[in-house]
Amino acid sequence: MKFPLIALSAVLALLFSGCSHKEVYKPEDVKGEWRNAGRLSDSIAQVTSTAALLENGVLLAKDGEKRVKLPEGYRLLNGGSEWIVTESPERNLVLFSSEGGEGKVTFEFKRGVAAASVQDDILAVLFANNEMALYSLESKKLLFKEASNASVAVDSRIANPYFLKELVLFLTLDGKIVIVNSQTKQVLRSVVVSSEEYFNNIAYLNVIDNNLVASTGYGVLALSQKEAREKYDIRNIAYTSEGIWLTTKQGEVIALSPSLQFRAKKKFPFAHFVGISVQNDRVYVLEKEGYMIALTKNLLAYDVYDVDLQEGDRIFVGDGRFYFDDRYIAVQ
Repeated sequence: MKFPLIALSAVLALLFSGCSHKEVYKPEDVKGEWRNAGRLSDSIAQVTSTAALLENGVLLAKDGEKRVKLPEGYRLLNGGSEWIVTESPERNLVLFSSEGGEGKVTFEFKRGVAAASVQDDILAVLFANNEMALYSLESKKLLFKEASNASVAVDSRIANPYFLKELVLFLTLDGKIVIVNSQTKQVLRSVVVSSEEYFNNIAYLNVIDNNLVASTGYGVLALSQKEAREKYDIRNIAYTSEGIWLTTKQGEVIALSPSLQFRAKKKFPFAHFVGISVQNDRVYVLEKEGYMIALTKNLLAYDVYDVDLQEGDRIFVGDGRFYFDDRYIAVQ
């Protein structure tokens, strides 16, 4: 029995070594190191769609560090307006002024909050059970509440409610956009972006020239006078007035029109993209192994550069900058 056991061990070792081997992106040509870079005051600790939080408590907005420091133990939810929206260790929603100072507003919810946004006197909250609510910032009274189907599992990228004049767009954890009139406190419409069972929360939304673009990890929606949907395994997405660019889990960079008509595609074998930014005449995508790929907008030509990106670095995409760990690279 000795030789069969040795043979079995060898087969198992070969099998497991084969399973553990992972292909990674390896560019054929690298132009050199990307040199337009800078440093942050500390490493990134938390990341949201609108801002990040450094280890020292300093807020990192899309245009750089702010003179605002959050208390230890607070979770950042939204840092993209006049209020910095956070969740305290006691699960209260706490709003700090983006101008700094001691002023703050506390809502003692004692329940999990997935996302929140503020405009004027209206606080829009998406709770962790997918319930939507509007509150008055001044009186703290509940103005509106709407239940929705709870989501079993969600992507860590959760988009905050979006204000569009008097409309509030709740971006739910089960792939829908629920449009509420903040004045009449009524649901006007519900639009499905995608309908997968797991990890189907809306991760991105932007509105340009009355054209709304939203995405989950499974697909993208364009909504203007009519609706259009396309299915992609999306990692990152960027939308400008010129078009939509996205990266997929298959290592593709895809260019679409604002109405989702296909324009171009470029595949990078085994690439794992972690960020995208469209600036001037280029599309910049950050690759996990430490590469910056700068493509023309039609995806016909590109250059690859080395960047000092390490395994496990938290990444935040700002205005013309990719922030990671305690540094950034500028692409404007």
